[in-house]
Amino acid sequence: MTPREKPAPMGAALAGIPSGIRSTGPWAGRRQLFVKFARVAETATMFTAAALRNELLRLAQRSAYHSIAICGGDPLSEADFLATALDGGAPLSVMLDHDGQRPESLETLIKSLALVQVTLTGDENAEAIVRAMATIRQAADKHVAHALVLMTKADPSDGRLLRIVEQAKEASTETAVVVHPTIESLSEDRRWLLWLERASAVHGDVRLLPVLPEPTGTRC
Repeated sequence: MTPREKPAPMGAALAGIPSGIRSTGPWAGRRQLFVKFARVAETATMFTAAALRNELLRLAQRSAYHSIAICGGDPLSEADFLATALDGGAPLSVMLDHDGQRPESLETLIKSLALVQVTLTGDENAEAIVRAMATIRQAADKHVAHALVLMTKADPSDGRLLRIVEQAKEASTETAVVVHPTIESLSEDRRWLLWLERASAVHGDVRLLPVLPEPTGTRC
């Protein structure tokens, strides 16, 4: 092995490759295969890159799917593994759904992606927001579709959410912004209607959608 060569990734721990209907983001409602990296305390199965590639091909041939979602855990910590598994092309379009905290690792994988989705809650600190926007900017520079999804569990202030939308537009004017309030907050008042009016004046591609609930919707 020469000094510049990297050892081939041996494998990665996956929580499974279930099928389901995406519940969040611009591809919400699409039927997908979910490549779910295991989180702490989740039951995991080790996959080699070749095994993952073959399993995706097998599953894609058995039924009709829109795309593949890479999600769960910290998927870009396994960027080399994923790049090897997807080398030569995947049987379906591939999206990456993650927190955007590893922009330096995205380069390894981005040529295999059709959509980079950065999912935030709205209460991240300034440093985390900067890294997330760097991820969006990198996807834009590589001409890969990119989206910012805000899952507003912590109910951050309207002004804070608007500032994040502004930052997403500054990162790329092509960013698709999808905001998912809780169903309860949508039904209780008109706050979100008024917020969307303000957000639409900031950035032309902002959508407000309820999360498709389980068991119909699938989240990572």
